[in-house]
Amino acid sequence: MTAGKRSLTTAAVALVCAVTVLGAPGMAHASQAKPNPTPSPSTTDSTGSADSTDSTDSTGATTASTEELEAVRKKLDRLYHDAAVATDAYNAAEEKTERQSAEIVELAREIVKGKERLEKLKDLMGAAARAQYRGGGLPPEVRLWLSENPQDFLDSADRVRQGQLASKGVLAEMERTQQDLELYAKDASTQWKKLEANRKARAEAKKEIKKRIAAAEELESQLEQEERERLAELEQQAARKAQTAWLGSGVLDEISGKASEEGRKAVKFATDQIGKPYEWGAEGPGTYDCSGLTSQAWSFAGKGIPRTSQEQWKRLDRVDVKDMRPGDLIIYNADASHVAMYIGDGAIVHSPRPGRTVTIAGAGSMPILGVVRPDA
Repeated sequence: MTAGKRSLTTAAVALVCAVTVLGAPGMAHASQAKPNPTPSPSTTDSTGSADSTDSTDSTGATTASTEELEAVRKKLDRLYHDAAVATDAYNAAEEKTERQSAEIVELAREIVKGKERLEKLKDLMGAAARAQYRGGGLPPEVRLWLSENPQDFLDSADRVRQGQLASKGVLAEMERTQQDLELYAKDASTQWKKLEANRKARAEAKKEIKKRIAAAEELESQLEQEERERLAELEQQAARKAQTAWLGSGVLDEISGKASEEGRKAVKFATDQIGKPYEWGAEGPGTYDCSGLTSQAWSFAGKGIPRTSQEQWKRLDRVDVKDMRPGDLIIYNADASHVAMYIGDGAIVHSPRPGRTVTIAGAGSMPILGVVRPDA
């Protein structure tokens, strides 16, 4: 092997074992496969069986066997899958943080308005008290006896009663305002605690994302160039195999839905982003994660949808795969950790994972959980 380079057999495969504790079982993310390719033949030996032995490159270095590279591929899939799950958690916490920050600001405004109203009510009560004081505060029968015109006194008494009723109304309004202020303050305190909890969750998710991606990048860095090329081919073969099986089920024969006007706009926006890099937590315009791409595409089409793939799966209307049409969103993996947009003819556009760009792939190249329709 060339100087300064460790072979995959002695290093990268060992690293697979070393990072096993980081990975949880999960499904593979998409490679940049075409919608309906033909799987390329595997290398066979003279007996016709697949080559599983180490090979030697032009420098005499021993490279990994197909089985070893397949183990690396599966480990990378798990690491990137876990990074995607953590990204969804980060995005959800980010969305909640923004919403709660806005609620706290609104509550603060209500508290300010309530305090201003309370001050005005206190001024009114003070004015009423001063008016009563200036009226002399004599008993009604005495004021009636002193009055030259009994009708004037009766009119005056009516005004007194009205003033008393008004004072009671002001007092009641002051009490309600004070209760509102206490409630606003309590709500603001609750929202602040939630905000802090979501900030902590966001920070933890960010650490998890970086840890998983770093482990994947470290694993890939141990590969020789020839091994990385073979690994990429294994990823494409896995995607082609899954897509071929999906198409072989005859599902495409049943899919004939036409895109809505909003769906066409969403598809155009998403496909216009092809070639832009994946970045976790990104919503454009230069980079996207998987749900950042789909949510922004539908926002462009005039329809706001949830930010994360898991919330898109929970809250959008579901349709059968056979009924899907361009613009619909396909949710992947049992934990709804990945999302792509169906564009027709058995193909999707999506932002796959770190190190990849927005691309077109086969709709069946990953395990489909279900389909949702933003404009149902």
